[in-house]
Amino acid sequence: MEELAEKAGITVRTLRFYRERKLIPPPRREGRIAWYDDTHLSRLRTISALLERGHTLTGIAELAEAFDHGRDVGELLGLGEPTEETPVRLSPEDLADVFNGQATPENLSSALDLGYLATDGGEIVHISRRLLDTSAALVREGVPLADVLTAGRRVRVHAEALAELFVELVLAQGDRTPEDLDRLRPLAKNVVEAEVSMALDRRLRSLAGEGKKEGKKDNGA
Repeated sequence: MEELAEKAGITVRTLRFYRERKLIPPPRREGRIAWYDDTHLSRLRTISALLERGHTLTGIAELAEAFDHGRDVGELLGLGEPTEETPVRLSPEDLADVFNGQATPENLSSALDLGYLATDGGEIVHISRRLLDTSAALVREGVPLADVLTAGRRVRVHAEALAELFVELVLAQGDRTPEDLDRLRPLAKNVVEAEVSMALDRRLRSLAGEGKKEGKKDNGA
């Protein structure tokens, strides 16, 4: 315990307090000896960094509980790493910065449940650089992270349905194989991207039309 406290730059008293608050996992015990490792040191450094950013110990404890009960990276990637997405490794304080303080236990739990996040020792792994960057951009635009995650859950449902539709379309031909499906997947992506683009065009024109009607009403027309 003394060695861990020294490396973390805190007092033994503070370390005991963190243990009592369950901010760090218990040590591995061999008889009367308690062994701490790099995971404990990483957690302590994360706590210090989050405290410097203005987080409370209560909030940090809730985040720590979410980390400890979330799926680990081995479970997340149990079916193989994504073929076209790039996973991103983050520290908990990095994640807090990316989402401008909105990385709450509730949002973290939602992201873990969706499979966006997993833990790997003292690090967090986001399954997709593109999804991470898009989510962060929406938060910077003022969209609450909770709403982004709710929308992500709805998108997941539609995406699964679209993927199933494309699989049925391709494999309906008796001589097609999963290798053919993988080779043709860019065609599915092209269709979805084009249809979403045109759907947004229609929605924007509709909103513009509604705006003109409201303008005429305000002018007494």
